[in-house]
Amino acid sequence: MEEKRTSVFENGLIWFGAAVSIAEILTGTYFAPLGFGKGLLAILLGHVIGCVMLYLAGLIGGKVRKSAMDTAKMSFGSKGALLFCILNIVQLVGWTAIMIFDGALAVNGIWGIGSWVWAIVIGGLIVLWILIGIQNLGKLNTVAMTALFLLTIVLSFVIFGKGNLHYGGEGGMTFGAAVELSVAMPLSWLPLISDYTREAKEPKKATAASAIVYGLVSCWMYVIGMGAAIFTGESDIAQIMVKAGLGIAGLVIIVFSTVTTTFLDAYSAGVSSESLHGRINGKWVAVGVTVIGTVGAICLPLEDITDFLYLIGSVFAPMIAIQIADFFILKTNSEDTGFCVQNLVIWLVGFVLYRQLMKVDILVGNTLPDMLLTIALCVAVSKLRGSIQKKN
Repeated sequence: MEEKRTSVFENGLIWFGAAVSIAEILTGTYFAPLGFGKGLLAILLGHVIGCVMLYLAGLIGGKVRKSAMDTAKMSFGSKGALLFCILNIVQLVGWTAIMIFDGALAVNGIWGIGSWVWAIVIGGLIVLWILIGIQNLGKLNTVAMTALFLLTIVLSFVIFGKGNLHYGGEGGMTFGAAVELSVAMPLSWLPLISDYTREAKEPKKATAASAIVYGLVSCWMYVIGMGAAIFTGESDIAQIMVKAGLGIAGLVIIVFSTVTTTFLDAYSAGVSSESLHGRINGKWVAVGVTVIGTVGAICLPLEDITDFLYLIGSVFAPMIAIQIADFFILKTNSEDTGFCVQNLVIWLVGFVLYRQLMKVDILVGNTLPDMLLTIALCVAVSKLRGSIQKKN
């Protein structure tokens, strides 16, 4: 039976759902100290950097028809890539817990029956999404995305219709740190995007649509959060919705945006687990990840995710930089080897370099310099090794 492929439109819908997120809105509130003009510039610059990388990562998986963690085997070897597979599953469990925590906390501000109750409701809906399956969501996903789109427009009018400046725009983070925080969200999707572009009928167009839709909508979410803090003096999105009389509509925005975003994290954890062993059923792993994430959301304090975002960046920015160098520049494939020691060492250098660059305030953040330096190192080492082999 011929495998069902997703259309460009369906891929766009998936990544629209990924971007409409309470976590992104809350992250946007951190930009308020820069003022609206500088904050907007930092958001746009960071997303351009992040989404270019997102496109390149998705294109690799789309072209070779492999999941994100299977494409990692092409650079790090069949066993070497297991390190990133495990790290990816860990970060996806973390994301699942964070997203459910944020969603439950926010929706409880509208209907206060207990955050733990809402965490269970959201977790249950995510499980339902997983069991339906990404290829069968179809009309359900379209209806959910249409509702989210309309309600988010209403939310935007509520925030920006105030027109009063409540935040002076002094103090807080530097411009470079803001750019890095803007890069961090698209960067967090780098180890996932190929899980969806591998299923596309037209990989190049679908990957471009995914990166563009995600980038635009993610910027919109950041701006909503920043605008909320600057123009209403309020960073609690649930309270803004209550004061605006959105009530049930606000509840719908929060619940469904959390479900559609977190579904991707749990689903990709399942796909990544299949790279560990062929007999693993990814769908049931995804359900298990959702259950663990729900328990984590109920039991753990998960208010501040900035350190978590930077940790993801330090792990996966050099990883994807090496994959970009291998696939697009060097055109090498190490899938048949157990461990590609050369690239694993380069990744470690890139990881340490990222952590060191975090101490320096760079105008474009530290992800872009880290990735460019890692790509340059990867190409230089490969050329040097080739020259030595020729001499011998």
